[in-house]
Amino acid sequence: MLYPELFKSLEAVRWNMATDVPWDSFDGSKLTDEQAQTIKMNAITEWAALPATEMFLRDNQHDSDFSAFMSVWFFEEQKHSLVLIEYLRRFRPDMMPTEEELHQVRFPFDPAPALETLMLHFCGEIRLNHWYRRASEWHTEPVIKHIYGLISRDEARHGGAYLQYMKRAVNTFGDSARASFAKIGVLMASAHRTAQALHPTNLHVNQAMFPEDTIQSKLPDPGWLERWLDGQIDFNKEWETKVVDRILHNVSILFDRSFVTVQDLNRYRKEVARNLSEKISGTLVAPHTA
Repeated sequence: MLYPELFKSLEAVRWNMATDVPWDSFDGSKLTDEQAQTIKMNAITEWAALPATEMFLRDNQHDSDFSAFMSVWFFEEQKHSLVLIEYLRRFRPDMMPTEEELHQVRFPFDPAPALETLMLHFCGEIRLNHWYRRASEWHTEPVIKHIYGLISRDEARHGGAYLQYMKRAVNTFGDSARASFAKIGVLMASAHRTAQALHPTNLHVNQAMFPEDTIQSKLPDPGWLERWLDGQIDFNKEWETKVVDRILHNVSILFDRSFVTVQDLNRYRKEVARNLSEKISGTLVAPHTA
């Protein structure tokens, strides 16, 4: 099992909201209304760990190890929302999200293949780590800069934990796992091909509710994410390249093969798909040729 060691490693570096956030360093002159509004939107978005955990537990009933790890992931992700809400409660109570605004992002996600969902969230953690690092640089108020630094490092650690479960899946399921991970890896590293931000909270997850079936569509300001990325924290091509490079670096480790570009990974995806197809064809033909 991976859960016991992951629990210990994450417990050892867990930060305390009361003692590890320099609340006394707050400088109100460096917090604008615009910045406070983005903190509110991020607090609501982080609350979506609740329906994501419900999805993970439903779709991984076969895997008690991973499901147990969700107890750690869920706790730390909800703490991200809580620390942002606490910041607003102390310094901009007029901007605090209401309970109803938080509840709006809790809705059912359609069932999906567990391994593809795992890879999707692994890439999402990498992207969030970079988004929050950039947000820390953009903000001018010292306490919120520190908070974004704390949660960005959490996201990186969560990505590392997901990677361990992905390695286990490759060892257990072989090319089936490789095919799932490569497929989603190509998608999530191809942000330049789509107008939308490629993150789990911005993808459609409930066909019956389409098109209002993304987390971002449930926010008080559904168009906020694109403005935050493009016009506020300026998540530009340089930062997007960092995300793609990090995804490629990790899948290179995962598959024990070097991927310099998304095209390299896509060629590998096709290669694994062919291997799987040939194995399936061989299995179907074998009884008739015996």
